[in-house]
Amino acid sequence: MWFLPAGVALVSLGFLGGVDDDLFLKIYRGIDIFGKVYKEVASNYVDEIDPDKFVRAGIDGMLQTLDPYTVYIDDQERDEIDLVTTGKYGGVGISVGMRDGAVTVVGLLEGFSAAKHGIQIGDKITVIDGTSLEAMSFDAVRVLVRGAPGTEIRMTIERDGKPELMEFVLLREEIPVRNVPYAGFIRNGIGYVRLERFSKTAGDDVRTAIKEIGEKGSIRALVLDLRDNPGGLLDMAVDVASKFLPESSLVVTTRGRRNDADRKYYTIGTPMLREIPLAVLVDAGSASASEIVAGAIQDLDRGVIVGTRTFGKGLVQTISRLSERTSLKMTTGRYFTPSGRSIQEIDYFHKSEDGDVRILPDSLRREFRTLHNRTVFEGGGIMPDSVIEHAAYSPLAQALFHKAMFFKFAHRYARSNSTLPAGFRVTSEGLKDFEDFSKEQGFEFRDATHEKLADLKEFAAQAKYGSRVFDEFVKLETLLKHEQEGAFERHGEELRRILTLEIIGRIEGEKAKIAASLSGDRQLDIALALLEKKNLYDTLLTGTTR
Repeated sequence: MWFLPAGVALVSLGFLGGVDDDLFLKIYRGIDIFGKVYKEVASNYVDEIDPDKFVRAGIDGMLQTLDPYTVYIDDQERDEIDLVTTGKYGGVGISVGMRDGAVTVVGLLEGFSAAKHGIQIGDKITVIDGTSLEAMSFDAVRVLVRGAPGTEIRMTIERDGKPELMEFVLLREEIPVRNVPYAGFIRNGIGYVRLERFSKTAGDDVRTAIKEIGEKGSIRALVLDLRDNPGGLLDMAVDVASKFLPESSLVVTTRGRRNDADRKYYTIGTPMLREIPLAVLVDAGSASASEIVAGAIQDLDRGVIVGTRTFGKGLVQTISRLSERTSLKMTTGRYFTPSGRSIQEIDYFHKSEDGDVRILPDSLRREFRTLHNRTVFEGGGIMPDSVIEHAAYSPLAQALFHKAMFFKFAHRYARSNSTLPAGFRVTSEGLKDFEDFSKEQGFEFRDATHEKLADLKEFAAQAKYGSRVFDEFVKLETLLKHEQEGAFERHGEELRRILTLEIIGRIEGEKAKIAASLSGDRQLDIALALLEKKNLYDTLLTGTTR
């Protein structure tokens, strides 16, 4: 999850200034004991110890007693921090993922080194700068790919249909982070902006997106999509909220142990869209900065929140530089929405004797009031004004994703189709082709029913049941096998939609894929209906119904 700094604190160990004498003495004693244990074990343990790894384990052990967002950052992990705080990184313009245990190119950025030199989606990377990627972790691969702009990287590629390995020499470039992958009109003057993260340029990216939509026509309502947005920078949350909220509105308050952690953040400048109807889409993947924006819009009754309850991360992190190559990202405060509520879901700071964390039950959540006196509750994230569950993938679709069947089929399809007809959709014939392809790839679907039946047979054997019971088991297995053979047809609508989006994304790119995904999106459809029905929209925001 992205960190949420209130400002990157570049400080040294001088942070101890200002603590009381008793606490300082305890800290000094702790440092002394830790140093002695470290020195004694590193010097005299029966087997030789890597001192760097040993001290890292000690630091990680200490921090694990706190919350999961307080972490030690070394030089290899620094690039993720830089990506958010600067809005750019050094790379070659590829996204990679694991497919069948191999590091595979799953996305390309047009105009950058990898695309310009002929790297293709589906290529398997086997070697980088002489280092084999076999059995290497995904994080370690990312470190090898990224680096300082202007430096070279040598890749060995395995490509389907090519008997020999291919060698590429690429140049790392400064690649900007895309906070807004898609924006445009949906229907009847309703604009749509998808915001995927809150890196350093998020505010500017949203401003540009709204301007470009406005240049195409008059915006009479807007959907801001924050689903699966894990957050980012606090000041960018304030900047984005400022595009919609009235001038000088309180967006968020932070409070911490130190006095300088207590701050109020207000909107900046004049809003771009002052009064038009606004809907914000959220889900369980909307966290941190996303929740700040959604919480402020909800508390100030500026728009309706649609979707499912958000993640529930109401903790603020700051980054302290420890040395030239290491930093500490530490939770230093909590944030509160304009109504005064905290939306932190898990209480990491009052653990049980067993180390278990506590989640505040709904019955104990305190009530707060929005600007129009609507009731909202603390804890557990942001509860939408209109709760619309997102349909989960079926077990069959999940299994196909796990085996990368959609990815592989789209890869094969793209090799023989360079363009798609307008309004392309996978047909029933295409679905049958996909089913045959999956079987050729060795895909076998066994859902939880088969596992439960196997357990039942084992229990029956232990209980020494008679043969008639096992005869019935055989009949049931035959019936299940017959039903399983029709699984692709039963889930046809879902599978065709996933395949359609995968193929469009492969051939026409990410923007086309996002545009196609908006059709049939139930949460978006409800948001659009609310925006188009002014009476219902106004009713939700005045609190006469929930």
